[in-house]
Amino acid sequence: MYHWDFYAVLQSFDLFLWGMWATFLYTVGSIAFGIVIGLASCFARLSNYRLLRLVARVYQELFRCTPLLVQILWAYYALPMLLGINISNTTAGLMTLSLYVGSFYAEIFRGGILAVDRGQTEAALAVGMSGRQTMRHIIMPQAIKNMLPAFINQSVIQLKNTSLLYAISVAELTYMTSEVNAQTYRPLESYTLAGILYFAMLFPLTQIADHYERRMRRHD
Repeated sequence: MYHWDFYAVLQSFDLFLWGMWATFLYTVGSIAFGIVIGLASCFARLSNYRLLRLVARVYQELFRCTPLLVQILWAYYALPMLLGINISNTTAGLMTLSLYVGSFYAEIFRGGILAVDRGQTEAALAVGMSGRQTMRHIIMPQAIKNMLPAFINQSVIQLKNTSLLYAISVAELTYMTSEVNAQTYRPLESYTLAGILYFAMLFPLTQIADHYERRMRRHD
């Protein structure tokens, strides 16, 4: 029977903490960039210009329909060969995570905007509001409420996605867990502790998403 022993693993707890911090930074950084990318892609999809719609659609489908791990490996190994420049693993990781989550955010934002009754836009334009004013003061406040649960859920998934950066040796939680395992030869304890730490980070976020979903159902 296997005898659990967390002592050796806990002696390297500082490595787990460093991995958690890196995971947090990559999550927040990619979400921030992803919001900007997602908004740009969303408004391009809603644009009257066909070329903008096409470019945004191609970007979204490219990143949503290919595995994130393949994207990360391609950005780190293949893209530098094509461009003739060196790309660090941190840059490749953050760039890929941002573009990936941005493609999903774009669809969440677009769905939230399209869910607002078109009659409200027509009424705002009829009373003399510009298109920008209508979007800012009428459409977006309602769209944000509609899209918030899906946005939070996608952000929760994004935190888990950072574990794939292990493949290019980015020192996030999964990578640091493998380092602890290599030092202690205690894989069960190492990866069990990593699972507990991921749960501790993710569970509060899932509860926030559930809270907003319940509020929206009650409001409806």
